[in-house]
Amino acid sequence: MNVRELSIPGAWEITPTVHSDDRGVFFEWFTDAGFSSFAGHSLPVAQANCSVSRAGVLRGVHFAQVPPGQAKYVTCVRGSVFDVVVDIRTGSPTFGQWDAVTLDDQSHRAVYLAEGLGHAFLALQDHSTVSYLCSTEYDPQREHTVNALDPAVGIAWPMTPGDLVLSERDRAAPTLEQVLAAGLLPEWER
Repeated sequence: MNVRELSIPGAWEITPTVHSDDRGVFFEWFTDAGFSSFAGHSLPVAQANCSVSRAGVLRGVHFAQVPPGQAKYVTCVRGSVFDVVVDIRTGSPTFGQWDAVTLDDQSHRAVYLAEGLGHAFLALQDHSTVSYLCSTEYDPQREHTVNALDPAVGIAWPMTPGDLVLSERDRAAPTLEQVLAAGLLPEWER
């Protein structure tokens, strides 16, 4: 396994060792020992999600209030997605910044993002299937969103905005400034 910390503290790209032969491929996309070696703690898994999207579907930027927040370990098992981590922690040295990794069914990479970070992804192919492990269960009362097209965040999506498909909730999401003013953002704790 090869691990690279992203430019946002608390987010990592994980590239597994892939074993291939004439039957196909095998890889471990998550192990507790491997995860603990770079994160410094285990990942308590309380929920596992799977999302299937057509090309152009943009989901996010989603986050859960802290505490407890919701850490995510994300991979794409079919197709490809542009996976984005946004630092929404007030007081963080990278507040308002983002980083991205292309996750696909060829590289088998994964992304881990700690509690307090925002997450979004854009499906680059039809039937793109994203699986993710979550540290806490979904709680609609504590789940929030920041507009993924907020110019202040400035995510460089690899498709034109007119080609993007968003849920009504994500399309109507407030800007980062509005979510900050509402007092919903987590605080930076290092």
